[in-house]
Amino acid sequence: MAREQSMWSTERRAAFDLETTGRNSRAARIVTASIVVLGPHGSVEAEHEWIADPGVEIPAEAAEVHGISTEKARTEGRPAHEVVAEVAATLQALFDQGVPVVAYNASYDFTVMAAECARHGIPQLTRFPVLDPYVINKQVERYRKGKRTLGALCEQYGVILTDAHSSAADALAAAQLLEAMATRFPELHKPAAHLHRSQVDWSSAQAADFQAYLRKTKPTAVVEGDWPVLAPRDAGQSGF
Repeated sequence: MAREQSMWSTERRAAFDLETTGRNSRAARIVTASIVVLGPHGSVEAEHEWIADPGVEIPAEAAEVHGISTEKARTEGRPAHEVVAEVAATLQALFDQGVPVVAYNASYDFTVMAAECARHGIPQLTRFPVLDPYVINKQVERYRKGKRTLGALCEQYGVILTDAHSSAADALAAAQLLEAMATRFPELHKPAAHLHRSQVDWSSAQAADFQAYLRKTKPTAVVEGDWPVLAPRDAGQSGF
């Protein structure tokens, strides 16, 4: 069976996560990165982890989340350009093989990667196929109440998330969450390429709906729906 027609849930897949210096995905720098490669049945085949010296101060609020201070990053981390190049090369090799990459709230992590690659003169990723449990959950459980954080959804679906906010733990949990969601929603058992294309449309529609809601009280509100990477800013604006 051609890979385009094979179900992602029966093939090798990978999971990807970053911990960074901040919430602005166009400005944030990578602090830690993890890529976990899983076999067809979900067993871990390979793990890749990096700690980077981002070259800037790590804000205290970010360090409190992931546990990496500026001093620790400078002592234990490698130069940012080396880490970005290796993460990009590892991801691109997976995409070249047709291996889907799972990333929770993928537009954040892949926008950080896009900005970092532009910053260090590294070719941009193809970013296909990507599977995002965040976007998928908003589609299959549109009227779910409560937070849609990785932790909240893992609790709902019975996925054990230990050492939350470490990139390795979050990456693996995202992959396991997607598997649990597919068990509950059989319509997710589709070829990764098909599901990727659906998520492009779902993310756009989700953003439009949220923007319309916000504009009831804030007429200038803008919610970006680009997926799996936010579009570059226009010339003169901050970002890549």
